[in-house]
Amino acid sequence: MSTQDSGLTTIAGEDGRVLLRQDIRGCLETRIGASGLSEQSLDHWLGRLETPLAELKESYRNGAMPHLSIAAARDDIDEAEAAVAKLCEGASTVVFLGTGGSSLGGQTIAQLNGWNIPGGADAAQRRRPRTRFYDNLDGATLAGALASLDLGATRFVVISKSGGTPETLVQMAAALAAIREAGLDARIPHLFLGVSDPSPADKPNALRRACGQLGIPVLDHPRDIGGRFSCLSVVGLLPALVRGLDARAIRAGAQRAVDALANANGPDALMPAVAAAIVIGLANEGEIDISVMMPYADRLARFSHWYVQLWAESLGKDGEGTTPLACLGPLDQHSQLQLFMDGPKTHYLSVLRVNDAPKGPKIPKDLADLVGVPFMAERQVGDLVAAQASAIPEALGKAGRPVRTLDIDRLDEAAMGALMMNMMLETILAARLLEVNAFDQPAVELAKVLTRQRLS
Repeated sequence: MSTQDSGLTTIAGEDGRVLLRQDIRGCLETRIGASGLSEQSLDHWLGRLETPLAELKESYRNGAMPHLSIAAARDDIDEAEAAVAKLCEGASTVVFLGTGGSSLGGQTIAQLNGWNIPGGADAAQRRRPRTRFYDNLDGATLAGALASLDLGATRFVVISKSGGTPETLVQMAAALAAIREAGLDARIPHLFLGVSDPSPADKPNALRRACGQLGIPVLDHPRDIGGRFSCLSVVGLLPALVRGLDARAIRAGAQRAVDALANANGPDALMPAVAAAIVIGLANEGEIDISVMMPYADRLARFSHWYVQLWAESLGKDGEGTTPLACLGPLDQHSQLQLFMDGPKTHYLSVLRVNDAPKGPKIPKDLADLVGVPFMAERQVGDLVAAQASAIPEALGKAGRPVRTLDIDRLDEAAMGALMMNMMLETILAARLLEVNAFDQPAVELAKVLTRQRLS
């Protein structure tokens, strides 16, 4: 059965369970009327992906696409585990310094084990070092953080692919100054870990040069994988390991998405290809140029922000691209949903649901009646969230607004790996439809040059 007939595509795990399920029927004209994409149009956009898909598969087969082949790698995990074990000895807090792609992927994976969710960590997590990310440079915030930390029990992981990101290097210098003022200079090689591109020993980048002079160990950032695509490298796996997650399972889940690519008979059988055809088709044939990512789980809140960078920085070139927007359900039902359902018809929504999400406290009947929610009597809190996550796509469809659903049966490391690889493939294929380079960021580089000129 063709994708446009069923509207359903899946990624299966090694154990046979479904890691990720996509339903795009809510984006089609047959379901939502004139705002949707016709089957003929979907066929057209899928047809345009025949050659790009074949080329992508060949690049994977011949090893020319490290973004995909990294899913099968394991040697770097051994090295990362050893580095984390050594770094965390005697540590109460591990601070990650980096920005953009050097941070968002790690945050996304760390949140899987409760990072940045009040009460989200279990007892085992509470016995591990706390995890902090400082990805936005703000002098007041950084000063307050350094003043509040027990510096002798704090470890700093400094991540910059180029080794020359000014914000990250400034953060590192400020942390080193605080360590020096605390009289801990001799412990610097044990308190810091760097991650950066390999560079010649006779011409190291700025981060490697500083680390070399101070005796700080450095792990290699994959040379040919850009920051926003680096979530499955040590950049994203270091925070995962600090949080006690299974890095190999993350990679294995990602490999299942790569296997689906390698085995796909055509674009209509591949989840990210179908999604790319939908979103670019809607943008080119109408005015639907805002792509909303709306997960219904706190553990996926940072995922939507990682998606925003991935999509915006990869596709926003040469006057092309659609604007990504990060949301969170059910929170944003009480703010942005009004715009999505009754404002201009410019939004395409991806509703991401977790079917095994813990449902939380049960509401006794007398208290449900007391506070005016009798329909929740003897139900769990998560029952309300699940009902909302099912109702919202239906409501959007009735309003003629395109919506796809993404369902995860069990949110664990394998599912997270599959989800993130799937979104990277979707982005790469969307870029091919727009005829832009998904892997550069010329406008960002220009801003960096001008910033340096002003400070000079």
